[in-house]
Amino acid sequence: MSLSMYQASVPVLIRTLTNLIVVLEKGEAHAQVKGIEQSVLINSRLYPDMFTLTKQVQIATDNAKGCAARLAGIEVPKYEDNEASFADLVKRVQNTIAFLETFTPAQIDGSEQRPVTLPMRSGSLHFEGQPYLLHFVLPNLYFHVVTAYDILRHCGVELGKMDFLGNPDTMGKQ
Repeated sequence: MSLSMYQASVPVLIRTLTNLIVVLEKGEAHAQVKGIEQSVLINSRLYPDMFTLTKQVQIATDNAKGCAARLAGIEVPKYEDNEASFADLVKRVQNTIAFLETFTPAQIDGSEQRPVTLPMRSGSLHFEGQPYLLHFVLPNLYFHVVTAYDILRHCGVELGKMDFLGNPDTMGKQ
């Protein structure tokens, strides 16, 4: 059985973002229990030259919504990037998941060779659909989600590997 572009993208993006919500909710609960101002955690970073937790979530969601839109050949929705609380970050992730859930296999399948142009500050990057998904989007998504996880873990939030991976009983059921 072959793996379609839809199967390799939308369900994977949704699962990873769903797991990110769990991580963020644990961060919020930790802040409440410990009496830590939310802004301390959402503005935390692992090193001074790295992005904050908020920016990690913004980039992860931008990658996910951009991937599905570009593979389907539609306009990428824009977000304001104005999240100031865990609730705002969770809402952003939920909005991205809701957007991803609007896609059908028919919109994504067959996009393996679709030209994808990704505007960057340093100039545009050009891909075909499959390398864009497998070699750019998924590694980027995992990087930013695990960095968000790591920031919160570094701040003392009790997180484990399964928070990142998700419930094993639901693996492969999307």
